[in-house]
Amino acid sequence: MAATIGVQLHVQDRHVVLDNGFLQVTLSNPDGIVTGIRFGGLDNLLEVLNQESNRGIKGTSFEVITETEDQVEVSFTRTWDPSLQGKQVPLNIDKRFIMLRGSSGFYSYAIYNHPKDWPAFSLAETRIAFKLRKDKFHYMVASDNRQRYMPLPDDRIPPRGQPLAYPEAVQLVNPVEAELKGEVDDKYQYSCDNKDNKVHGWICTDPPVGFWQITPSDEFRSGGPVKQNLTSHVGPTTLAMFISAHYSGEDLVPKIGDGEEWEKVFGPVFMYFNTTPVDASEDPKASLWEDAKAQMMVEVLSWPYTFPASEDYQKPDQRGYATGRLLVQDRFVSDDYIYASGAYVGLAPPGDVGSWQRECKKYQFWTKADEDGFFSINNVLTGDYNLYAWVPGFVGDYRCDATVSITSGCYVDMGDLVFEPPRNGPTLWEIGVPDRSASEFYVPDPNPKYINKLLVNHPEKFRQYGLWERYGELYPDADLVYNVGASDYTKDWFFAQVTRQQHISRNHMADQVQSRRRGSQRNLQVASRDCLCHLLRTSSSGERPEIGADLFKWADREG
Repeated sequence: MAATIGVQLHVQDRHVVLDNGFLQVTLSNPDGIVTGIRFGGLDNLLEVLNQESNRGIKGTSFEVITETEDQVEVSFTRTWDPSLQGKQVPLNIDKRFIMLRGSSGFYSYAIYNHPKDWPAFSLAETRIAFKLRKDKFHYMVASDNRQRYMPLPDDRIPPRGQPLAYPEAVQLVNPVEAELKGEVDDKYQYSCDNKDNKVHGWICTDPPVGFWQITPSDEFRSGGPVKQNLTSHVGPTTLAMFISAHYSGEDLVPKIGDGEEWEKVFGPVFMYFNTTPVDASEDPKASLWEDAKAQMMVEVLSWPYTFPASEDYQKPDQRGYATGRLLVQDRFVSDDYIYASGAYVGLAPPGDVGSWQRECKKYQFWTKADEDGFFSINNVLTGDYNLYAWVPGFVGDYRCDATVSITSGCYVDMGDLVFEPPRNGPTLWEIGVPDRSASEFYVPDPNPKYINKLLVNHPEKFRQYGLWERYGELYPDADLVYNVGASDYTKDWFFAQVTRQQHISRNHMADQVQSRRRGSQRNLQVASRDCLCHLLRTSSSGERPEIGADLFKWADREG
């Protein structure tokens, strides 16, 4: 019966209510703050004790954009003027909310606009955040293998919780749930790559209700597909991160200059709600999560949406496509071209090789090549781009020098593109695998005093708290020495470059990891006793490879 009910809009003096029979969403007027979500037998999924003054950017004007039985879209805008200089970021902000008939959720997006005559500013972070009822939502899901019952927010506050080296990390000294005692809670332990950050959220078990953030596209996020971002954490809080300096610092803070015209659309993001019968025989948590993943796929396949009313959001027929094939030419590996199997290929604003990693003002569009190196980048916004790529197993970044111009409805066939990895000769030795991951290196077990039980023997145990201290414990007197030909990087190469603590003075010294080649050196003495060798250094963060020419003097003897 509820599915036949059209969307209803109720505008009151201080509140705006959207209702489609499945759920009811209440927003403050004209602030545009979501103050209530009624669903699944709960009068409000949000934390009622969270004051409205602590709920984000406030609008100053309300407008109904679309109002039919099939769709309602409302707008809350905040307009900047020079009298607000020094008090507010110089941005015009338009927050939109959409509810569709028969949909178990609502959409939200925002348009940020900085006209060319306005002053400079920096935007360190922008996001959509919801704080849920702490008496109801206790089970958090970040992924298939990172989900658990979480501490209460009160558990993080002294004396129940003890802050550690940074305020986000807290040891649970006397939590409400005794089985959590001694564990570490840290929101960074639930982060993930942009490319994997599609759906996450919280579950209430009484009644069984799920609250999910679904982000169907990465195009409006900063830093590209392997930029780490937050998901959900204790609060209970769920986030849709758009711009963030987490894990990167100032390089990924957009800096809009004086007189620089800038506009960007963030979203839409889908807030999805689901429930199961109370008497269901199966675990409601598992079924709610599986349903949320299925809905995520529906949203991904529906992107770009056709229903947002803003002209700033380009619809499918206004976008373009680019296809091609990426090959690798490395004569020291093969005389033939090598298919760039599994390569990450993307269109991002024109720049230097690898500049997409620091791009935070505009949009990026990425895909993964098939086993033969063929790729298709779909639904690209109109504009000029460079094509960038990297290939797992090969050092370096690729950039096509030609500008790729995308126009509405265009189909750009780029043909065969050839990536030549940087090298000066055959590889003598290599530590690790160039794949923008440090997962193959040695990750120590955490100090047993500071663990998150979820991450014990976990594929992402590198997220455990305090692993940087383990390096100093493993190498208390000197930094590690890696002997090429004898050492094993899965056991002998520490996964992160960290400072080494001197336990007597409590000072930290930068590590100076050494690598040495062992075994016969006779083959390197053929041309002369002084050999010029090139050391190619790269990192899992994807920094540009650095080639250093070092003169190695080889002794004219064995040993």
